[in-house]
Amino acid sequence: MSGDKEIIEAALFASGEPLDEEQLRKLTGKNARLLLSQLMEEYTQRGSAIEIREIEGKFVMQVKPEYAEKVRSLAPKELRSPVLRTLAMIAYHQPLTVAELVYRRGAAAYDHVRELEENGLVSATPQGRTRLLQTTQRFAEYFNLDSTEPEAIKRKIIELAREQKMGLDKWLGKQGIGVTPMYESLMSLAGIEEYEVINPYAPTDEVLDKLADLGVLVLPRGYEERVKKYFEGRVIEVSGATFEELINSVNILAEYGSKRKVRESIEYISGLKNEYIEKAYSIATKVTPQTEMVSRIVNELRLGISSDGVKIAPDYGVSSDGKEIGTADILIPTHKNAEVDIVKRICQRYDAVIEGLKRGRNRG
Repeated sequence: MSGDKEIIEAALFASGEPLDEEQLRKLTGKNARLLLSQLMEEYTQRGSAIEIREIEGKFVMQVKPEYAEKVRSLAPKELRSPVLRTLAMIAYHQPLTVAELVYRRGAAAYDHVRELEENGLVSATPQGRTRLLQTTQRFAEYFNLDSTEPEAIKRKIIELAREQKMGLDKWLGKQGIGVTPMYESLMSLAGIEEYEVINPYAPTDEVLDKLADLGVLVLPRGYEERVKKYFEGRVIEVSGATFEELINSVNILAEYGSKRKVRESIEYISGLKNEYIEKAYSIATKVTPQTEMVSRIVNELRLGISSDGVKIAPDYGVSSDGKEIGTADILIPTHKNAEVDIVKRICQRYDAVIEGLKRGRNRG
């Protein structure tokens, strides 16, 4: 049998993944079980940091758990935190459909599943229009588990949650959505009941700790660049200068909220939009928007535009590119002077435009 044990040993080392007894027998033509038993005994007697283990009928060469942490930094790159959370959710709730997973984790889960499949950690089988996700044998090997039994896997997920010092429900069951104060009322319109109001633009230690617990961050349009350096989750940019923009924002958040509430909110907002368009219908006065935001409002109200029309500007007096706007005939409220509720905020701005134009017409 000279050399046969060495062949088995080399095969386990070179493979990097579990091999079954039949695969090893074909390499030597000998009793692989006997050779494996001898190798395992030799490794044990030697007190080696490497061990050969049998996991559900397959054999793997690996670093012993007590040494694994010390050499972890030299091992192949671990899963990123968002991907690990997605894998944990699949493992804990399996079998889980892709549709259910995306509902819980957001659209980024599609990319996560692709990465997990490429690593052999999850399998996906067709089920109607979606796919059913489950962990694989490779999952048990990756986390050094002796079994692929659901209860053993759940115990491992609980252990991972504790290691990251997070409650299991927060780590697995909830999406973890953060939103800036300006758009808090948008959460209600989308039927999202649990969220964190956060100002991510000043990354103090407290803010960074909160961001670490979030999978999704809802920001005003154009602000993603400011936070992506220290937030690795999904950023959703929303806007609400007009009713149509608000409808689009509600639709974007629909996957995290209530379909019924989204439907009701869109119907309500659409009704308000039509009411304001009707209010502005009789206004023939031409206007000159002073900023891009004002242009979007004017366009939704279907007002006429002219270079010598009535000047309309936001009350902060500076355009988005930092230029001074100068004097304007009508100022619409923004920031501190605007309503906190996003629907009321739009109404307040539209009222300022319409009432300002009607007052000017009456004076003329």
